[in-house]
Amino acid sequence: MTEFLQYLITGVGGGCAFALVGSGLVVVHRVTRVVNFAQGSFAVIAALTASTLLASGLPHGLAELSAVAVGAGAGLLVGLVAIGRPGTPPGASLIITLGLAVFAYAVEVLIWGDQPRSFAGVPGAVEFAGVRFQAHYLLIIGATAVVFAGTAALFARTDIGRALSACASNPYAAKVVGIDVVRMGLLAFGIGGALGGLAGVLVTPIQLVTFDYDVTLIVGGFAAAVFGGLMRPLHTLVGGVLLGVAQSFVAGYGNAAYQMEVALVLLLAVMLRQAVRTPVAEQEPA
Repeated sequence: MTEFLQYLITGVGGGCAFALVGSGLVVVHRVTRVVNFAQGSFAVIAALTASTLLASGLPHGLAELSAVAVGAGAGLLVGLVAIGRPGTPPGASLIITLGLAVFAYAVEVLIWGDQPRSFAGVPGAVEFAGVRFQAHYLLIIGATAVVFAGTAALFARTDIGRALSACASNPYAAKVVGIDVVRMGLLAFGIGGALGGLAGVLVTPIQLVTFDYDVTLIVGGFAAAVFGGLMRPLHTLVGGVLLGVAQSFVAGYGNAAYQMEVALVLLLAVMLRQAVRTPVAEQEPA
């Protein structure tokens, strides 16, 4: 029972990172219909930036927030290239984001090298029901809950959120009533970059990050986002947590080398289920 709780808690923490990356994918897709394959790169860039800022003496908190801002800036830059030209079809934008994700490898290796990096998170351990785990997991879970609540409030209770939702529902009608669809799309990419950056700075204290760690994050994040039909943030949170817990159980009771296979199998199963039951083109935003 102790091992079960241990794997459950660590799995929820890891799954929250997938959920944050997946929520960035959802925000961008809801507004622009573009699947942003550079989403994992935002997390890696922010994580590596935070490690550099902390090593230079910047205090915790300020370094992580600065790194998240860098992630948001990277998201905005990707958005400018992918959708900045009006009329760019989503398929072409998808290919552009994939190319930029590969290009990010060269930039990251040039700046930070190819060695894994990490930094200290919340110190100490917490004991719950006889199980001891790193206190940093509580920060990951708590921050994720706050971010998802804030994202829901943004879309439901603010003018900017309503404008984003209008673009998601009917871009043509949004343009007719005076909403700048391209600007809203760029804002969505910026929000996606911030969400990815937050995932990166939260997960780095418990996971060594290298320039190619984005593959793990984008596969897990995409699986979580597909669980929510690429449109529903709360379903994405559930999908991310389920995936994290499944991977933790596989690593704990089986072999950690198969964690990626678990994500791919779950991703394939969800995509097949949705392809059979609900065509993506007919789904409506939550």
